[in-house]
Amino acid sequence: MIKSLVHSKKMFLIDLIVMTDNNDNVTLTSGGNSFGKLPDHLLIEILIRIPVSEWAQVSCVKKQWANLFRGECLWQAALNRTFPLAAEAKRWPGPIPRGLSRRRYTALHVSKHIFSLDGEIDEIVGHTYLFLKEQLELSTMPPPSGVLHGTMIDQFIACGKSKDIAHELASLIWLAVLDNLEENEQTFLLLKRLALEGDVFLPFPYSRSNKVQWRVFEKLFTDFRDCFNHVDYYDVLACAKNKFQPIPSTWLGMRLIVFSKLEDRAMMCVGALEGTWHLDLSISFEFIT
Repeated sequence: MIKSLVHSKKMFLIDLIVMTDNNDNVTLTSGGNSFGKLPDHLLIEILIRIPVSEWAQVSCVKKQWANLFRGECLWQAALNRTFPLAAEAKRWPGPIPRGLSRRRYTALHVSKHIFSLDGEIDEIVGHTYLFLKEQLELSTMPPPSGVLHGTMIDQFIACGKSKDIAHELASLIWLAVLDNLEENEQTFLLLKRLALEGDVFLPFPYSRSNKVQWRVFEKLFTDFRDCFNHVDYYDVLACAKNKFQPIPSTWLGMRLIVFSKLEDRAMMCVGALEGTWHLDLSISFEFIT
């Protein structure tokens, strides 16, 4: 664990305490260049024992360390230490590749910490999650959701999953990716496009689950409600009403609540005016007669 990290323009003073698997404490103190004299293979053994959450910070300390994190050796060592059974995994068929050690480590980390599959760490689930997230976030114009969903289904079936399991896993991945998208304008435009996509009949398991479509509208009407203009709001709301009945009152937002109140007040005013008009007619008739 990193005990302290002091950064100045001219030097780094780093105190690292590494806990080994045998519960032996190994303390390495660096001042100046002495720590930098360690060979790369020893540095790698130290760095992979630092918590993953601190790797990004550690990679910024020295150029040498940054190069280690860019290389294959560190990630291969981290993969062997954290996921020792990964070395026995065979390459799988299908449209989503496995990639090198860094990609594999990230996929296994995702499978372990985002999905709970009865204690099983399924590497292909992590790779499929990364595939979908990258397609949605990094692409300027992502493929239609049906294409992405079909790619995931094909991948799971190619790996020997049943249609039911493939559909369930794909739905879990969709929900996890939607929940982990950054809240920015790009995500709003993406969700709006997904909500307005036309319905295309596809056989099971290539049709997206209702849970996924519901989550798209839910995020739009809760997390991104203030991003709508008047026209887009009612277009998306109309699509939601066509797919789900009834829809939650929270999806209506303040616009419809205010509009409803104004409409009620307008009807009351019209009713009052009509009553006055009828009263004036009655008085005038009585006066004439």
